[in-house]
Amino acid sequence: MKLKRLNLSQLPPQVRVPAYTVTATRQGIAHIGVGGFHRAHQAYYTDALMNLGQGLDWSICGVGLRSEDRRARDDLAGQDYLYTLYELGDGDGHEVRVIGAISQMLLAEDDAQALIDKLASPEIRIVSLTITEGGYCIDDSTGEFMLHLPQIQHDLAHPQQPRTVFGFLCAALALRRAAGIPAFTLMSCDNLPHNGAVTRKALLAFAARRDADLHDWIERHVSFPNAMVDRITPMTSTAHRLQLHDEHGIDDAWPVVCEPFVQWVLEDKFCNGRPAWEQVGVQFTDDVTPYEEMKIKLLNGSHLALTYLGFLKGYRFVHETMNDPLFVAYMRAYMDLDVTPQLAPVPGIDLAAYKDTLVQRFSNQAIADQLERVCSDGSSKFPKFTVPTINRLIADGRDTERAALVVAAWALYLKGVDENGLSYRVPDPRAEFCQALVADDTLLTQRLLAVEEIFGSAIPHSSAFVDAFERCFNSLREHGVSKTLERLLARPV
Repeated sequence: MKLKRLNLSQLPPQVRVPAYTVTATRQGIAHIGVGGFHRAHQAYYTDALMNLGQGLDWSICGVGLRSEDRRARDDLAGQDYLYTLYELGDGDGHEVRVIGAISQMLLAEDDAQALIDKLASPEIRIVSLTITEGGYCIDDSTGEFMLHLPQIQHDLAHPQQPRTVFGFLCAALALRRAAGIPAFTLMSCDNLPHNGAVTRKALLAFAARRDADLHDWIERHVSFPNAMVDRITPMTSTAHRLQLHDEHGIDDAWPVVCEPFVQWVLEDKFCNGRPAWEQVGVQFTDDVTPYEEMKIKLLNGSHLALTYLGFLKGYRFVHETMNDPLFVAYMRAYMDLDVTPQLAPVPGIDLAAYKDTLVQRFSNQAIADQLERVCSDGSSKFPKFTVPTINRLIADGRDTERAALVVAAWALYLKGVDENGLSYRVPDPRAEFCQALVADDTLLTQRLLAVEEIFGSAIPHSSAFVDAFERCFNSLREHGVSKTLERLLARPV
């Protein structure tokens, strides 16, 4: 059955469909960067609220700034912007649900002015973002916005023909300011520490160069809530689409596959209203910091600890690493000995239970989460997910061997050949630069660790860490992943 509004009543009874009339909703959110995570998370929560008969004026207008977004728009438009959320877990009773919270999607390359006008319209009260960790153009070594980037310079020189998220946001906010329309809340849903503060810093830095008065207006009127977001959402494969069709009779061009677990902790700092997401499980708080630290250092940090080692070993799915007792033991040691002592108490969270949950989630075979997805964009992920843990270990004079292995595994992974001799591509916008760093083994340590925008200043100046990195790298290269893990785990704690 082709997924369309007219066919909703004919879907099998186990498939949940919107309890609201999709065409009766009104847009209140514009979301830049419509992908799997947004559809499994923010749009999922918004749809859940609409199913309660609430929030019908918070429908989402998707926004695509890249040419690659055209296929997503076409797939969604071809099925009335409906899509299937397909939960996959190791048990029974998980949801298959048609989501109707997205009602439109605009592409920048089709009509930039139409997109600016949409973002400037009074109906849009929240603009949300999933533009990846690297999309905020912040130099991790200095914490400063990278004004020198060519695309940023283009938007500063051509404010009415923007190409970047910051150019579009400022063009829209300038129109709102001129027309006396209240500002929108700018809400990041990306997986980086203090994502609201990072968004604020980036936008204000851009605006200051574009128009000083606009900068001041944005600083006074736009709000930037921080958020902790969590749901493992693998890339949708052809196998997933066929599984959905065979099990539930749904022909969906772009379903979203996700785990049953979902969490969103959000600061209640909105300048122009918000949906009552607390009615459907979102936790609002005055300070999201302890939740961010927990999630980013434990979940994302553990993902990186597993992923490059797993890929080198020849595994291609996260659950395969969790079927290997050595990987589980290493992950637990990293979480328990290196990360947990650094965490402040998290209100309402039992950290021991949370770590047990991570082991279960990573072991989810049904979701078939790809290691390639977790491996991607390592040069942007390391400064946010792993380097802060290493810096704290160095500062506290603690053992850095387990954390050094994470970096060593990435270094060897960048060479593009696993220990079985199979070649693979490195999915990272800076792949060529990163691979050049590891091309010469004699200079590898010096070149790699000296990249300040990835590793900062403390790591290359820590002789203990450098020695641990070289031991781990040489062990991986000479003895392989399993022998290296056995050696590390046998060390006295």
